[in-house]
Amino acid sequence: MSSQATPVPARHRVVVVGGGFGGIQAVKRLAGAPVEVTLVDRRNFHLFQPLTYQVATGALSPGEVAYPLRALFHRAKNVRVMLAEVTGFDLNAREVRLDSVGGARTPETLAYDSLVVAGGSAYSYFGHDEWGDFAPEVKSLESALETRSRILNAFEKAELEPDPDARRAELTFVVVGAGPTGVEMAGQIGEMARDTLRRDFRAIDPREARIVLVEAGERVLSGFPPSLSAKAERALAQLGVTTMLRSAVVGVDPAGVTLQREDNSEYLPASTVIWAAGVRASALAGQLASAVGAEPDRAGRVTVESDLTLPGHPEVIALGDMVRVRGAGGEVQQLPGVAPVAIQQGRYAGRLIANRVAGRETPPFHYRDKGNLATIGRARAVADLNFVRVSGPLAWLLWLGVHIFYLIGFQNRLLVLLRWGFSFVTRGRGARLITGAEAGGR
Repeated sequence: MSSQATPVPARHRVVVVGGGFGGIQAVKRLAGAPVEVTLVDRRNFHLFQPLTYQVATGALSPGEVAYPLRALFHRAKNVRVMLAEVTGFDLNAREVRLDSVGGARTPETLAYDSLVVAGGSAYSYFGHDEWGDFAPEVKSLESALETRSRILNAFEKAELEPDPDARRAELTFVVVGAGPTGVEMAGQIGEMARDTLRRDFRAIDPREARIVLVEAGERVLSGFPPSLSAKAERALAQLGVTTMLRSAVVGVDPAGVTLQREDNSEYLPASTVIWAAGVRASALAGQLASAVGAEPDRAGRVTVESDLTLPGHPEVIALGDMVRVRGAGGEVQQLPGVAPVAIQQGRYAGRLIANRVAGRETPPFHYRDKGNLATIGRARAVADLNFVRVSGPLAWLLWLGVHIFYLIGFQNRLLVLLRWGFSFVTRGRGARLITGAEAGGR
């Protein structure tokens, strides 16, 4: 009598694209579930984007706002991390197309049963991508480090510049966009010039630096109530930041920016321009939209169903900055492009897949808005918590606590807390290094 082995059914294969807030939350929710998860990202680390501007201003080091993906999931036996570039999708074959990173022998395709796409977004230069050569953004770690070098190098050039006009241009910093990142960036440069660097130079007084915050809209922090926007603008003024509202950037070159204010055009000489205006979705959103015959919106976002699935493809979930969500009544919701949205959607995506595997139903996604926070500088911040609005030191403490809580890894939390505590007492910045192309060399 012979016996035949019973075949072991293959486990449900989940591919998660993107190691940002949404992607890692989806993977965390599925760690230990009866599925096989592959997390694909072109970087080997998770970046805490809300604090990249502090890397750009020397307040924090790169390792304090980033955490290796493999270290994050090394205990999850059903999770595999793959360093690769996602170049496209074959939804009918249920495959992700890949390209290699760093010369690795990457497979051309990766099969899935469920797919989570959390590609994120980038800043939009409004059809003028060439401006990016002169006005870097701070959404990636690489660009934050480049920005840090440009800011510090501007002070070094000014120290050696004999011509007063050229020196004035070197000490002029323009930040484009008065959303949270732009406001925080301008405030940090103001603190750096007035506190951190004020005794470091001999030929120049860093406190004479001009920081200009340019905004095409009517007020700074337009996502906050007008009362908090006004308080933020006053706090910026206390740090020496000049706010230019109703001013659109129409040109950027190596020597400065051209602004359009009503019917007048103005050229502002500035050696350092930092971009924090406009957002466009990851190119992966456009590929998903094209695959289902849909039209992305002006920011490149694809519209998904109320459970975050792609229309006609319930096995594909897209989330974060790259999507708009169709409500239960058919209306399209444009959720804020902030970390809490991606975090909640990532958790929901993981729960949705786990419930499907277990044969359970999952209600539609619902975003719980817990409010908005933005910091302007040392003990200066604004907080809209829906039920209460606060500003000043209390809002700053709230901001600090929230960011420490959401940082990945105990070591990162401890290092950042110690760094912030030291900086608060001494007004110093320990990561004022000029690196990369700006560092020169022989």
